[in-house]
Amino acid sequence: MIEPFAVEVSRDALLVSGPEAISFLQGQISQDVEGLAVGASAWSFVLQPQGKVDAWFRVTRTGADSVVLDVDGGFGGALATRLERFKLRTKAEVERLDWRCVSVRGAAPAAPEPVAGSGLAVESGWPGVEGFDLLGPSPEMPPGVRVAATEEYEALRIECGVPAMGRELTERTIPAESGVVDRSVSFTKGCYTGQELVARIDSRGGHVPRHLRGLVLDGDEVPAAGDPLQVQGADVGAVTSAARSDRLDAVVALAYVKRDVPVPTGGEVDGRVARIEALPLLRS
Repeated sequence: MIEPFAVEVSRDALLVSGPEAISFLQGQISQDVEGLAVGASAWSFVLQPQGKVDAWFRVTRTGADSVVLDVDGGFGGALATRLERFKLRTKAEVERLDWRCVSVRGAAPAAPEPVAGSGLAVESGWPGVEGFDLLGPSPEMPPGVRVAATEEYEALRIECGVPAMGRELTERTIPAESGVVDRSVSFTKGCYTGQELVARIDSRGGHVPRHLRGLVLDGDEVPAAGDPLQVQGADVGAVTSAARSDRLDAVVALAYVKRDVPVPTGGEVDGRVARIEALPLLRS
């Protein structure tokens, strides 16, 4: 069990509102926005017309005609630009919010109810780990929860196999490679931009050229993003994120690995022994 901790993380938030906001997003993102109850949240992709990733974010229904989208820090502008590009005479506005985010991970008390108009409190557990996020202009650290460094948050993200924008998720990523399609895509809603590739891969059993995997390395030196991963001398992938994990007493990393590499199996990163495993690395 993870001892609960809190940390301020970088996330960008957008408000999409207006009489056609919901129908507009329904045709643009992979999640079923119309099916979300007010106050409910879900993860979603917005995709290129060819089906690769533009952004992965959370959508929270805040009213009959409004939603808040929050995405990894530094990607709010790109998400807003992508939505504006497809909006075309739609009665909907996309507004950047000057918000911050406090994340709590571990078996903490339930998320507090935010004061009306002050932001959102949303459930945000990761595989095997409970959690919630507080989003708003001035979110406060919950009382009685240990404040941690961002390095601890990052290590847990990697252990849980949660992809990050700019690292595991780029304009070259096929959604099914990332391991989060099941919680980010509705296969029962109507059409949306980029749907064809997602649906075709799903109909073929999810077969993609590579899969996001976890790595466990001995020692304390953290490899750099881009360091090659090899199995028996052959390149099979590259590190995307890495951190030192006190929980596992090892260095942990994420890497996209060729699909024909079985897991678990042994490999090497920059001459160091690396165990390649299915995600999540953190076992309950």
